[in-house]
Amino acid sequence: MGIVGVIEDGYRPTDDEPFMSERQKEYFRRKLIAWRESILAESKETLAALQNESENHPDIADRASSETDRAIELRARDRQRKLIAKIEAALTRIDDGSYGFCIETGDPISLRRLDARPIATLSVEAQERHERRERIYREE
Repeated sequence: MGIVGVIEDGYRPTDDEPFMSERQKEYFRRKLIAWRESILAESKETLAALQNESENHPDIADRASSETDRAIELRARDRQRKLIAKIEAALTRIDDGSYGFCIETGDPISLRRLDARPIATLSVEAQERHERRERIYREE
C-alpha cells in the first residue's frame, strides 16, 4: 500500500478503501494532533490575556465586567481541557486499533461523522438513542 505515515495533501478517507486502513488512521491522527495543537495555542493566548487583565479596576462596574469575562474565560479553558482529554483518548484508540468503531455496538462509525467529529465514540444511530434516553430521563 505504500509507506505508512505518508499521505498526500488533499487526501480524504473514502468508503472505497478498507475501513480504518493505515492511511485513514494516519489522516485522523494528523487531524486530531492539529486540533490539539490549535487548542493549546488558543489556551496559551487565553492565559496571557487573563494575566494581562488582572490589573486592579477602581470602578466597580469595570471590576464586575472584568470578573465576568474572567469567569467566562475560565469556563472556556475547562471545556478546552476536557476536549484535549477526548482528543488524547481518540489518539490512544488509533494506537490500539479501536478508533472508528462505536463503543456501544462495535459497528464502524461513518467516515463523514469521524471527519466532522474525530473524537466521536458512538455511531450516529447509537448517539441518537443515547440522546433520546437522556431526554426521557430529564423529562421524568
